[in-house]
Amino acid sequence: MLEAAATRTARTNLAPIPMECDAPFLKVVGELPRELNGTLYRNGPNPQFDVPGAHWFVGDGMLHAFHLENGRASYRNRWVRTPKWQAEHDSGRALFGGFGRRLPDTPASVTQDGGVANTNIISHAGRLLALEEAHLPTEIEPGTLGTRGYCNYGGGIAGPFTAHPKIDPVTGEMVFFGYNAAGPLTPALSFGSVNASGVVTRFERFEAPYASMVHDFIVTENHMLFPVLPITGSMTRAMAGQPPYAWEPDKGAFVGVMKRHGSAKDIVWFRAESCYVFHVMNAWEEGSRIVADVMQFEEAPLFPHPDGRPTDPDKSRARLCRWSFDLSGNTDRFTQTYLDDLTGEFPRIDGRRTGLASQHGWYACANPDLPMFGALSGIVHVDGKGRRLGKYLLPAGDTISEPVFVARGEDAAEGDGWLLAAVWRATENRSDLAVFNATDVEAGPLALVQLGHRVPDGFHGNWVGAV
Repeated sequence: MLEAAATRTARTNLAPIPMECDAPFLKVVGELPRELNGTLYRNGPNPQFDVPGAHWFVGDGMLHAFHLENGRASYRNRWVRTPKWQAEHDSGRALFGGFGRRLPDTPASVTQDGGVANTNIISHAGRLLALEEAHLPTEIEPGTLGTRGYCNYGGGIAGPFTAHPKIDPVTGEMVFFGYNAAGPLTPALSFGSVNASGVVTRFERFEAPYASMVHDFIVTENHMLFPVLPITGSMTRAMAGQPPYAWEPDKGAFVGVMKRHGSAKDIVWFRAESCYVFHVMNAWEEGSRIVADVMQFEEAPLFPHPDGRPTDPDKSRARLCRWSFDLSGNTDRFTQTYLDDLTGEFPRIDGRRTGLASQHGWYACANPDLPMFGALSGIVHVDGKGRRLGKYLLPAGDTISEPVFVARGEDAAEGDGWLLAAVWRATENRSDLAVFNATDVEAGPLALVQLGHRVPDGFHGNWVGAV
């Protein structure tokens, strides 16, 4: 499971689509809730040109926008026109092989920029931003999906910017970090914040225990936590033609805890058994403890050992896991407790509870009865203790994307609203946008917005309500 090229078969939804298009009037099966007025933006890798052996993570970003209004639905998709995309488009061929690697025949005149803006898309302080963790955010025109270019907030930030910033539901502040902050494959991390008006209020840097792929982080009301887990980065390996990122469990698992308004020099490092986490569901404070629910792998998927050997597929599956940190000073170890044995990924909550105790969560799950391991083919609804409240499974062969929660209204109770997710129909080789009642996923979709083509498996998205 190392390379997209090795897994793109007729029975998967990984291969890119070759076109940009608009579909102004889509067929709706069932009835869209009239309160759903806005746009679901979804991002994911969709290579403009095929590069044999290229990792799934490095495909050019393509945005998919489903606009819902008064029971009607339309769709638009566009590539994010990063400097890399534009240079390759103008050349008519691939120039980069991923993770900053220039292909041997790339002209010296081409400025090195492997940015793909392919992982997430968020709205904050009047800006729509396409994100990918190795570069600055790319600003997007909301209606047209046109690319406005890199956003550095007037020089307030520099370097990599996470694909998973957290927006404080009380203050509107966006908290972010970046790894490889001192250059590719370095152990430096940056962090900072942008206030609700779009002004950078903090931007600092510190050294982590080792160079790691830090995909997500944890934010609570008063703390930030930085997981440094052993998908390690190595320039020595990269220069020798070996994997730049690899699974090295002997490095151990570290999580740095600091006060949100404190100093990096006061970070306290906690340790635990080696694991990997791409995504955090939510985290909150309970007195002197911090509790975080994450999707934890025993061994990292998608990346090999340093010598190229694959990790154990039986251990390379994520399960909902609770981390607990005792800030009272009695131990530097944090606990890891699995809450379920069901394979899943892409956890989401009601965003109005970000960093606060929450009673509802959702994630995409794998059907244990299907032979195709790792195919996310259902949705699980859990309570604040991780107990299942409901589960929905798609027909055999179909797959589902990250479920995105949309509240019924600003004053609605937590969890009162809908889940939106793209679904691939394997037998028809096309996609639907499925709309579920968020607290009754077992009932199946309330409505299906039907596309004539497929939306390739991708990463993350968010709902932006109509103004």
